Formats: sequence, structure tokens, C-alpha cells
Amino acid sequence: MSPVLADLLQVSALIAALALVHRPFGDHMAAVYRSTRHLRVERWTYRAIGVNPDAEQRWPAYLRGVLAFSAVSVLFLYLVQRVQDRLPLSLGFQPISPDQAFNTAASFTSNTNWQSYSGESAMGHLVQTGGLAVQNFLSAAVGMAVAVALVRGFARSRTGELGNFWADLVRGTVRILLPVATLAAIVLVAAGAVQNLSDHHAVTSVTGVTQHLPSGAVASQEAIKDLGTNGGGVFNANSAHPFENPNALTNLLEIFLLTVIPFSLPRTFGSLVGDVRQGRAVVAAMAVIWLTGVVLVTVLEFQHPGAAAQAAGGAMEGKEVRFGEGGSSLFAVSTTMTSTGAVNSFHSSFSGLSGGVLLLGMMLGEVAPGGVGSGLYGMLVMAVIAVFVAGLMVGRTPEYLGKKIRAREIKLAACSVLITPTLVLVGTALAVALPTPPDSARNPGPHGFSEILYAYTSASNNNGSAFAGLNADTDWYNTTLGLAMLLGRFLPMVFVLALAGSLAEQRPVPATAGTLQTTKPLFTQLLVGAVLVVAGLTFFPALALGPLAEGL
Repeated sequence: MSPVLADLLQVSALIAALALVHRPFGDHMAAVYRSTRHLRVERWTYRAIGVNPDAEQRWPAYLRGVLAFSAVSVLFLYLVQRVQDRLPLSLGFQPISPDQAFNTAASFTSNTNWQSYSGESAMGHLVQTGGLAVQNFLSAAVGMAVAVALVRGFARSRTGELGNFWADLVRGTVRILLPVATLAAIVLVAAGAVQNLSDHHAVTSVTGVTQHLPSGAVASQEAIKDLGTNGGGVFNANSAHPFENPNALTNLLEIFLLTVIPFSLPRTFGSLVGDVRQGRAVVAAMAVIWLTGVVLVTVLEFQHPGAAAQAAGGAMEGKEVRFGEGGSSLFAVSTTMTSTGAVNSFHSSFSGLSGGVLLLGMMLGEVAPGGVGSGLYGMLVMAVIAVFVAGLMVGRTPEYLGKKIRAREIKLAACSVLITPTLVLVGTALAVALPTPPDSARNPGPHGFSEILYAYTSASNNNGSAFAGLNADTDWYNTTLGLAMLLGRFLPMVFVLALAGSLAEQRPVPATAGTLQTTKPLFTQLLVGAVLVVAGLTFFPALALGPLAEGL
């Protein structure tokens, strides 16, 4: 079988699997967040944290819950890293330095999972499983809760109540993330992924050299790192490591895991607002952008110039032969267009233009399909902007799902969209202009600039992947990237929840002959155009200095 045909079958199988589960899984998530009953384990959790899950919250109270819970998570993760040497299962590792502990705590709490350390040579089992893996569940559940709160803002009227953050957090974890991650971990173990709490294994090679192979609870963390669009792996090689990603079938499974919730949440959205056609329009826009990215990167990598690439059948530098061009390109696009950050290849080795596509996938705001929860609320914010633009074209007050998009709503949507570009461009400019450590950016010219741009894009958009040619384990990068992660995660949530509260307080507006039909292909095209224009105009100068200059 030719590589091209194999890759087409791989993409087709993924699309078919996502289409198969889209309706039942999306409806299940809608039922979870619509439910009024509490499971026994959920009631125990509510008693332990002292909250009333049936008390409705307005957007300021909902936001306080998000921020308070996330602040405690940052402090807890920072603490366990700083006292790692005193904890069980530390494997003899020393405490993490203060700047790196802050960076890692901010990273995992913000669903970024940027790693400026090598997991197998820095973290013990308890920190990995009891700290980082747990936060993989919780940070994903926070993103889903905020998305559902925004959906309720569209669905409700004449009330500012958006539900209960604590109930949404617990239900998302217990009823959605835990069952699917458990099943996925079992499949990964059966396929060859490692799962234990053993010390390093001493192995004698064929040349007589003794090597110490690391291990750990890899499969369980691998499952939730992909399902929750987190991305932080046990090993420095991440999903290129055979203990995390043993073969081509597990590679496809992991891509499915990192896209299944983001691509199913639009169905949840449609179900909760009472019109599943609205969800179809949103998921169609996501699919168009994602599939275009997959095609572009795959073609560019197969057609990469140079004698070595042509002899190998494509640009194979930095890629696993187990996955090839197609599996690597599909994984790379999927991980950068979600907020996952997991990698099965070396993104810095992609061609200049391919690297530009990966960068653009994050710069779009990771809305195609985006992270768990964050992709949906990011796309709905873009939908608000799209109907506002359409309203300007025809000279009437824009409406979306029966809610008027007034000055207050468009200001909140605009502020949410502008946060991450500001962080990316200001952070990159400061890193280039200021005398940061000279050994950080070791590659000169456009590629070195691309590495810095990629780092701040990844952090600010809560992705977590890296070009990896940049030494980010310095005081400057650990601190500034950590701040970018926190601000890029929680500042947009402030505006999203304020937008949800404003929408929920409105009276529904009846549709008229002049109302934009947001269930038609025309709206999908308008939405795709709004996403591309906003990101393209904002980031084109920076892309021209980096990946475009390198590629051309």
C-alpha cells in the first residue's frame, strides 16, 4: 500500500470515528449538564468542599469559583514539586527549582501542560500521578464548565443565573472524563503502553552497556493528557516515546482522544439551546479549518524540497518511522488546533511553511476544534463577532440565537479575542528585544524567531507544544511563559462569563425576515471567514518574519 493511500485511510478512519460518536457522546454530555440529580460520590464531594450544588450562580459568583479553585490548584502543584524529595515514590529526585515549579504549576492548572523539564529525569511517581495527572482532569473540567455556562447564557432569558460551577466541575470529571479516560487507559495498556509504579529498570544492551529504563503510570496519564487536551507526557519525548505511544494504532487512538470532546461539544451546544442545527453549523466551521490544515501540512511535508527528503519520500527528519509523514502531520495539526500540546514528532523539524500552518492553528485561538471547553466557547465568541459583522453589512441590530448583540456584548467578545494576540506579540517582542539568556535561542535568523514566537503562542493559547529548539528552562522564560499561560487562560474566561451573564439577562427576540439564518452553510462560511481574517490580520506580520520568510 502506498503511503498516500495509507494516510488517506487513516484520516478517513478518524473522521468516521468522530462522526460515529458525535451525536451519542454530544447528547450524553448535554444530559450530564442538564441533570438535576447527584450521584453518591458527587454528594460526598460536595459535602467535603462545603458547597450547595443546587444553588444557582450569577456570572460573578461562577467566576469566583473558577478563579478560587484554579488558584488553590496552582499553590498545591507548586508545593508538591518543592517538597518532592520528602514524598513517597520520589525516585530520589530533588525538589523542582522555584521558577520551574511555578511554570509547571501554572502550566498544568491552565490546561497548557508546557514542560520545560524532562519528566523521566525530574519528576517522581507521586508528583506525576497525584499532582499533574489529577490536574489534567480538573483543568479540562474547568474549561468544559465555562463553555456550558456560556451556552446557558444563550439558552436562558430574563435571568443572570448560569448554573453552579462546583456541580459542573464535579459532573464533568466524574461522568465524562473519568469513564472515558479509564477505558482509554485499558486499551493503551493492552496495546503496549507502560503502567506501573516501579523504579527504573536496569537493562544490559547487546554491547554490554547497562541502561536504566524509566517507567511509571504512563497509560493512565496518557489517556487523560489526550482526552482533556492537556498534552503533558511522562517522558520528554512525549507521544513519540514507545512507552506512551507504542504503534500506529495507538497513535490514531490518541488523535481520536484529543479531538473527540471538542468535536462533540457543538452537539452538546445544539442540544442545550434546543436546536441541534446550530451545533452542526459550528462543528462544520471547525471541521473545514481543521481538515484544511491537515491537507496543507501533509502535502507540504511530502513535497519537502531537498535530496534527503526526496530519497526518504518526505521530510522525515524529527519524525518517527512508526508513524511516517501522514501520522505525524495529522497528529501535529490536531494537537495545535486543539489545546493539547502533545507531540509525536519534532515540530521544529517541520518545513518552514508547515511550521507556519501549525503556528496559525494556535493563533486562530484554537477553535478548530479547540481545547476541551475552550474551543467551543472560543468559537461561540467568534460567532458573536461574525453576526455583528453581518449586521453591519445590512444595517440592522445583529442577533444570535434570539439574543441581540449590543455594544456591551461585542465589547466583551472583542476583549476576549484580543487577550491572546496581545500576550503573544508583546511577549515575543520583549524576548527578542531584551537581553534574555544568550543560550536560549541558539538558532539564528527566521527559524530562531519562529521558535520564540511559537513558545509565546503556545503558552498564551494554552497549547503546550514547542518547536523545542529553544532552551526555555531559564528564569526569564519560566516566569514570562508561566504568566502568559495564566493570563491567556483566565482573562478570556472573565469576559466569556460576563458575556454569558449579559446574554442570560436578555429577553428573547423573535426571528424576522431580516434575521441572519445561523443554521445555513452561509453562516458557516461567514464564521470561518471571521476566524481567518481576525487571526490573519493580527499575526501576518509576525508570521512573515518567521515561518513565511524561512519557507520562501
